[in-house]
Amino acid sequence: MTTLNRHQARQAAFQTLYSLGINPDADIDTVLRQVLSGDPEVLWEGDLPQDVGTLVTAVRDHQDELDLQISDYLADGWTIDRLNVVDLALMRLAIYEGQSTETPKNVAINEALQLAHEFTNDDSRKFINAVLNKALTEEQ
Repeated sequence: MTTLNRHQARQAAFQTLYSLGINPDADIDTVLRQVLSGDPEVLWEGDLPQDVGTLVTAVRDHQDELDLQISDYLADGWTIDRLNVVDLALMRLAIYEGQSTETPKNVAINEALQLAHEFTNDDSRKFINAVLNKALTEEQ
């Protein structure tokens, strides 16, 4: 059975959340299997990684709460529905990980920024960094 390192697992979770953001009615396991099969660095065989599926499910279960937190850091006149799906998926994942798992907050931020480097542009990375730093490092 193939295993994923932590970065690969986060990337699979992010890509699954992104896909579900575009098609919210899709089945998580089906999307995750498609994501893993499409990664040229991973030859996926066997069962799906339970930790990735659990993380995706948890982010989706807490999506409304995460979106409220993100909304707190948007400029006047901006709403969550104006954000692109990539940025939103990265921020939801990082905030959930930083607040609800044993992942250190700085690691959640750094991983999100590394994924942003691969999947977004400079403006998005700066925006994601600003929101995550406020959401995960300011006193709540």
